[in-house]
Amino acid sequence: MKTLPFKNYFFGIAGLLALASCNNEDEDIMEGSAQVNIALIDAPADYDEVWIEVLGVEILTNDQNENDDSAWISIPNEADEDKVNLLSLVGGNEAFIGSEEVPAGEIAQIRLLLGDDNYLVMDGEEIPLTTPSAQQSGLKLKLNQELMAGIQYDLVIDFDAAKSIVEAGNSGQYILKPVLRVVAEESASIEGQVLPLEANPTVYGIIGEDTVSTYTDDIGAFALRGLVTGDYTIIVDPIEGYEPDTLYSVPAVEGEVTILDPIELEETSAEIEVEINN
Repeated sequence: MKTLPFKNYFFGIAGLLALASCNNEDEDIMEGSAQVNIALIDAPADYDEVWIEVLGVEILTNDQNENDDSAWISIPNEADEDKVNLLSLVGGNEAFIGSEEVPAGEIAQIRLLLGDDNYLVMDGEEIPLTTPSAQQSGLKLKLNQELMAGIQYDLVIDFDAAKSIVEAGNSGQYILKPVLRVVAEESASIEGQVLPLEANPTVYGIIGEDTVSTYTDDIGAFALRGLVTGDYTIIVDPIEGYEPDTLYSVPAVEGEVTILDPIELEETSAEIEVEINN
């Protein structure tokens, strides 16, 4: 087994400015698409429960007109149940909304789409939450987040339940005026190519007790996305007739794509095949 060399590309502000100087093989870093995952979390509030109906999220890239409804990329709520108890989303818990491939570039805004079935529970009593009509088009949040092709991004919407519920005088009615913020968390990726194409391998990335895997495409390329930061062992497991290969201590760093040099697999020798058969 051998460890092959690799190259790291970091695209923060300096990296984006340096894109013009990258060679042709790296120009697709800002082309293609990035994976965007949407989740909801909450800050505590002094109620028993706060239930909101989440229909989904829409994303607007920076080169689109926000007044053009067709320009927004829709991510419907993928959960079996649209209603979420915000007060359960604490202590590391979150409600996954959905995931979508988004063109690389920049997200300018996102908007959270809520339904009308919203209510809170106090002392065992269910109290409807009035939703202002202005919210029907979605709750817009500025983001201005750069997306790099090959990176997976987790957009976490922090829904402050305590600040979002307003009691309407002494009427006993409560109004839902969401106070939100959005945080983008970048993952890491490891990409490469395995040759010859006929080897048709499965590629595994292992860190600690966690394993992710993928296949190569029709040009032998692979991408392990959504990785946590750390050093990975990459195992290339081809079909019968080719030797597997292992790469050790391949770094995955938040917001970076680690690009490996092409991995050349060797055909299994006749002597080895005889030994295995015996």
